Amino acid sequence: MSTFHRNEIEVIMPDQPRLIHISPDGPNAEGLTQLDLDPQEFQSPLPVQTAHIFFEDIAIGLTVGVWDTTTMQETFGPYPGDEFISVLEGKFAMIDAQGDAVQVSKGDAVALRNGAPMSWKQEGYLKKFFITYLNPKVPKPDIKSAQGAVIVLDPHPQLSDVQDSGQTKEHAHVAFTNDAKNMTAGVWESGAADYGMSALRAHKFVHVLEGEATILETDGKVHQVAANDCFFMPKGTECQWQIQKYIKTYYAQVAA
Repeated sequence: MSTFHRNEIEVIMPDQPRLIHISPDGPNAEGLTQLDLDPQEFQSPLPVQTAHIFFEDIAIGLTVGVWDTTTMQETFGPYPGDEFISVLEGKFAMIDAQGDAVQVSKGDAVALRNGAPMSWKQEGYLKKFFITYLNPKVPKPDIKSAQGAVIVLDPHPQLSDVQDSGQTKEHAHVAFTNDAKNMTAGVWESGAADYGMSALRAHKFVHVLEGEATILETDGKVHQVAANDCFFMPKGTECQWQIQKYIKTYYAQVAA
């Protein structure tokens, strides 16, 4: 993904951590902002790219948003950050030094490893939700191969028990863990449950695959989430999950 340049997109942060709905056309469908691109970041003619940043923590290098692009291929080199992506439209390929490609298409979720040598290539239009983590205080890892650096998540993996008792049945599968061991991505599901009010210990990005839930915040704000909804909860967000029947999600979380 092309690097975002400061001052391109105004990011307004809430006074306290709160659930943020991530929508494909920006808040209130107001549209995305065109990015100012650096030709050195591409080995193709310059594309047109737009984005909206819903959340940003500059201190730890965390960015959450929606992004789109026309046909392009990025310059081969270390990938700029650990990233989790949900593809909304289009398809792309991540190409390694040998020319081998991992294909990613509409509906896929994929995790990309920080510093892996590879190039993003696509034909046609693409739009994605994303969460990227690139801590400016941590040296980029020296990675010689892109093998295993692109993980397309299986929406139906073998899930392990997180909690399975009486009224609560919670299961998960971790598909990706970054080199710093503080970002994970995978699949999570739960049966009917009321998880109680608590503060999140990590930043969490969620894309709902199946089912629905009600999420309450301490001030009484109520969020109804269902299949295809995407949202982000900053670290420290106080909320209560109420699941009437069942929910299944992709998730990515950063504990920095």
